[in-house]
Amino acid sequence: MARDPSSWGLQTKLIRGGVKRSELGETAEAIFTTSGFRYDRAEIAEARFAGKAEGFTYSRLSNPSVAMFEERMALIEGAPVARATATGMAAVSAALLCQLSAGDHLVAARALFGSCRYIIEELLPRYGVSTTLVDGTDNAAWERAITAQTSAVFLETPANPTLEITDLVHVCGLAHAAGARVVIDNVFATPILQKPREMGADVVVYSATKHIDGQGRVMGGCILCDEDFFTDHLNQFLRHTGPTLSPFNAWVLYKGLETLELRITRMCATAAVLADYLAQKPALARVLYPGRKDHPQHGLAMKQMSAGGSVITFDVPGGREQAFALLDSLELIDISNNLGDAKTLITHPASTTHQRLSLEEREQVGIGAGTVRLSVGLENAEDLIDDLEQACAKASL
Repeated sequence: MARDPSSWGLQTKLIRGGVKRSELGETAEAIFTTSGFRYDRAEIAEARFAGKAEGFTYSRLSNPSVAMFEERMALIEGAPVARATATGMAAVSAALLCQLSAGDHLVAARALFGSCRYIIEELLPRYGVSTTLVDGTDNAAWERAITAQTSAVFLETPANPTLEITDLVHVCGLAHAAGARVVIDNVFATPILQKPREMGADVVVYSATKHIDGQGRVMGGCILCDEDFFTDHLNQFLRHTGPTLSPFNAWVLYKGLETLELRITRMCATAAVLADYLAQKPALARVLYPGRKDHPQHGLAMKQMSAGGSVITFDVPGGREQAFALLDSLELIDISNNLGDAKTLITHPASTTHQRLSLEEREQVGIGAGTVRLSVGLENAEDLIDDLEQACAKASL
């Protein structure tokens, strides 16, 4: 192409980024379902394995379909390097384990997806990494926790499921002053709504299973970073531990990126309408949506994000029993622990995504027995409101 792809607009990057056509000239990119690759001469194999020649060697290490997805992700994120993984949690664990050693210290926000809490609280300490959890919304708590001994910082913003917002610029400044790297899970905001690297984050991770696929078809993850982090830490970790994304899943995710901006724009618009609808129901104890002015950190959210996102969290006053009654009464919206789907999904975090946390731990991060998370999809907004209205009536809300 005549122009540098990094100079393209976002929409062009989402459609054209990373395209690699075969000699057949296909318009829909090919899926390279191969484990290995042949070489015309032994010297070529030697050069590729030594890193002295470009080309593929083994699909655990690199694959044309996966490479297209990685290149497109790097372009839209504005990162020098992108590496795909089999799942979002593979991305989280690799981004942390590749850089941390016994004796290191990690500081993380308390409000995290349940599996991320497992990594922080149980897995890393087994290998001698000490960890500190803080209230991610409290700048002073970050200031107290990040010290000269801190090697890495990990957070989600907005956080799952309470949609807490962390001041990224402030936390990144603290971390860098202490010589620590910042790893952020940007899945709720997506690369469309928030650019963490522009605010100082060093490593960005995604569960591509969510909005990037957007239709509940495949699993996948992605890690985005600079060349030094990749060369010094991530490359060898991925190479030898093998959290490999399949070529088929890479192709699905790659094609999903083509419509990501369109879907996110529509989801956010509908979520804003649904949040307003839910907020006017007096029976609901709390409705959280970053795009609403009554969100505790609305100003910071709108400073860091270009829209409020596709997720709404609200509290049903009658606890688990009434929350279950609401979910069981829905006719259009599906009960599912996934999010970012074209279909609107709803879940009860205390019994699903965060069930392994103790009652005290859930209360610390604001997950009550009646907390419900709603992931807004692409359906007609009025149809979704009608479904919520009839379900609320049946659940006596």
